[in-house]
Amino acid sequence: MRRMLTTLCTLLMLAAAGGAANGQNGPRTPSPPGARVFFVNLKDGATIPPDATIRFGVEGMKVVPANDNTPNSGHFHLIIDSETPPLDTELPSDRKHLHFGSGQTETEIDLPPGKHTLQLVFGDMNHIPHDPPVVSERITVTVRQGAAALH
Repeated sequence: MRRMLTTLCTLLMLAAAGGAANGQNGPRTPSPPGARVFFVNLKDGATIPPDATIRFGVEGMKVVPANDNTPNSGHFHLIIDSETPPLDTELPSDRKHLHFGSGQTETEIDLPPGKHTLQLVFGDMNHIPHDPPVVSERITVTVRQGAAALH
Protein backbone atom coordinates (compact mmCIF):
# COMPACT_ATOMS: atom_id res chain seq x y z
CA MET A 1 0.00 0.00 0.00
CA ARG A 2 2.78 2.40 0.89
CA ARG A 3 4.54 1.74 -2.44
CA MET A 4 1.29 2.45 -4.30
CA LEU A 5 0.82 5.78 -2.49
CA THR A 6 4.44 6.76 -3.19
CA THR A 7 4.00 5.91 -6.87
CA LEU A 8 0.74 7.85 -7.02
CA CYS A 9 2.33 10.91 -5.38
CA THR A 10 5.27 10.74 -7.80
CA LEU A 11 2.94 10.55 -10.80
CA LEU A 12 0.89 13.51 -9.56
CA MET A 13 4.03 15.61 -9.05
CA LEU A 14 5.32 14.74 -12.53
CA ALA A 15 1.96 15.62 -14.10
CA ALA A 16 1.90 18.95 -12.28
CA ALA A 17 5.46 19.73 -13.34
CA GLY A 18 4.66 18.90 -16.97
CA GLY A 19 1.64 21.20 -16.92
CA ALA A 20 3.70 24.05 -15.49
CA ALA A 21 6.39 23.55 -18.10
CA ASN A 22 3.96 24.03 -20.97
CA GLY A 23 2.17 26.97 -19.38
CA GLN A 24 -1.00 25.13 -18.41
CA ASN A 25 -0.59 25.33 -14.65
CA GLY A 26 2.35 27.66 -14.14
CA PRO A 27 2.22 31.41 -13.65
CA ARG A 28 1.52 33.43 -16.76
CA THR A 29 3.05 36.78 -17.68
CA PRO A 30 1.06 39.54 -15.95
CA SER A 31 -0.66 42.32 -17.86
CA PRO A 32 -1.22 45.76 -16.35
CA PRO A 33 -4.70 46.94 -15.37
CA GLY A 34 -6.57 48.54 -18.26
CA ALA A 35 -4.42 47.06 -21.03
CA ARG A 36 -6.36 46.46 -24.23
CA VAL A 37 -5.94 45.50 -27.88
CA PHE A 38 -8.16 46.62 -30.74
CA PHE A 39 -8.43 47.01 -34.51
CA VAL A 40 -7.32 50.52 -35.47
CA ASN A 41 -9.08 50.72 -38.83
CA LEU A 42 -11.93 48.21 -38.50
CA LYS A 43 -15.24 48.11 -36.69
CA ASP A 44 -17.77 45.34 -36.31
CA GLY A 45 -19.84 45.14 -39.50
CA ALA A 46 -17.17 46.71 -41.75
CA THR A 47 -16.99 45.95 -45.47
CA ILE A 48 -13.43 45.41 -46.69
CA PRO A 49 -11.65 44.54 -49.94
CA PRO A 50 -10.22 41.02 -50.28
CA ASP A 51 -6.65 42.32 -49.80
CA ALA A 52 -7.30 44.63 -46.85
CA THR A 53 -4.55 46.03 -44.67
CA ILE A 54 -5.55 45.55 -41.04
CA ARG A 55 -3.90 47.65 -38.32
CA PHE A 56 -3.59 46.49 -34.71
CA GLY A 57 -3.57 48.77 -31.69
CA VAL A 58 -2.63 48.29 -28.05
CA GLU A 59 -2.95 50.54 -25.01
CA GLY A 60 -1.16 50.06 -21.71
CA MET A 61 1.47 47.68 -23.11
CA LYS A 62 4.38 47.77 -25.53
CA VAL A 63 4.69 45.77 -28.75
CA VAL A 64 7.94 43.76 -28.91
CA PRO A 65 9.20 40.71 -30.84
CA ALA A 66 8.30 37.28 -29.47
CA ASN A 67 11.76 36.66 -27.97
CA ASP A 68 11.63 39.85 -25.86
CA ASN A 69 10.69 39.50 -22.17
CA THR A 70 10.28 43.23 -21.41
CA PRO A 71 7.66 43.71 -18.65
CA ASN A 72 4.21 44.83 -19.85
CA SER A 73 4.92 43.84 -23.43
CA GLY A 74 3.97 41.25 -26.02
CA HIS A 75 2.99 40.71 -29.63
CA PHE A 76 -0.21 40.26 -31.62
CA HIS A 77 -2.04 37.13 -32.73
CA LEU A 78 -4.91 37.40 -35.21
CA ILE A 79 -7.70 34.84 -34.93
CA ILE A 80 -9.63 34.41 -38.19
CA ASP A 81 -12.97 32.58 -38.43
CA SER A 82 -12.34 30.67 -35.23
CA GLU A 83 -13.45 30.70 -31.60
CA THR A 84 -11.20 32.31 -29.01
CA PRO A 85 -8.51 29.72 -28.25
CA PRO A 86 -7.73 28.64 -24.67
CA LEU A 87 -6.14 31.63 -22.95
CA ASP A 88 -3.88 29.72 -20.56
CA THR A 89 -1.67 27.85 -23.05
CA GLU A 90 0.45 28.61 -26.10
CA LEU A 91 -1.70 29.94 -28.93
CA PRO A 92 -1.94 27.70 -32.00
CA SER A 93 -0.21 28.74 -35.22
CA ASP A 94 -2.05 27.93 -38.43
CA ARG A 95 -4.15 29.61 -41.15
CA LYS A 96 -6.76 30.65 -38.57
CA HIS A 97 -4.31 31.69 -35.83
CA LEU A 98 -1.69 34.08 -37.23
CA HIS A 99 1.33 35.04 -35.11
CA PHE A 100 3.05 38.42 -35.48
CA GLY A 101 6.15 37.53 -33.48
CA SER A 102 8.36 40.10 -35.15
CA GLY A 103 6.35 42.86 -33.48
CA GLN A 104 4.23 43.74 -36.53
CA THR A 105 1.30 46.06 -35.95
CA GLU A 106 -0.43 45.56 -39.30
CA THR A 107 -0.91 42.95 -41.97
CA GLU A 108 -2.47 42.57 -45.38
CA ILE A 109 -4.80 39.59 -45.38
CA ASP A 110 -6.37 37.95 -48.38
CA LEU A 111 -9.81 36.63 -47.51
CA PRO A 112 -12.41 35.22 -49.90
CA PRO A 113 -15.66 37.14 -50.37
CA GLY A 114 -18.20 36.67 -47.59
CA LYS A 115 -18.48 37.15 -43.83
CA HIS A 116 -15.47 36.55 -41.59
CA THR A 117 -14.72 36.97 -37.90
CA LEU A 118 -11.52 38.59 -36.61
CA GLN A 119 -10.12 38.82 -33.10
CA LEU A 120 -6.81 39.95 -31.58
CA VAL A 121 -5.02 38.22 -28.71
CA PHE A 122 -1.86 39.69 -27.19
CA GLY A 123 0.72 37.05 -26.29
CA ASP A 124 3.94 37.01 -24.28
CA MET A 125 7.36 35.88 -25.50
CA ASN A 126 6.12 32.27 -25.49
CA HIS A 127 2.88 33.02 -27.42
CA ILE A 128 0.85 32.54 -24.22
CA PRO A 129 -1.84 35.12 -23.39
CA HIS A 130 -1.13 37.35 -20.40
CA ASP A 131 -2.87 37.19 -17.03
CA PRO A 132 -5.42 38.63 -17.27
CA PRO A 133 -5.68 38.01 -21.03
CA VAL A 134 -5.54 41.04 -23.32
CA VAL A 135 -8.07 40.17 -26.02
CA SER A 136 -10.19 42.23 -28.40
CA GLU A 137 -13.85 41.63 -29.05
CA ARG A 138 -14.48 39.32 -31.99
CA ILE A 139 -15.75 41.42 -34.90
CA THR A 140 -17.48 40.38 -38.11
CA VAL A 141 -16.41 41.86 -41.44
CA THR A 142 -17.76 41.30 -44.95
CA VAL A 143 -15.27 40.90 -47.77
CA ARG A 144 -16.54 42.15 -51.12
CA GLN A 145 -14.72 41.74 -54.36
CA GLY A 146 -13.52 45.18 -55.49
CA ALA A 147 -14.71 47.05 -52.36
CA ALA A 148 -13.05 50.44 -52.49
CA ALA A 149 -12.36 51.21 -48.84
CA LEU A 150 -12.70 50.14 -45.25
CA HIS A 151 -15.96 51.32 -43.67
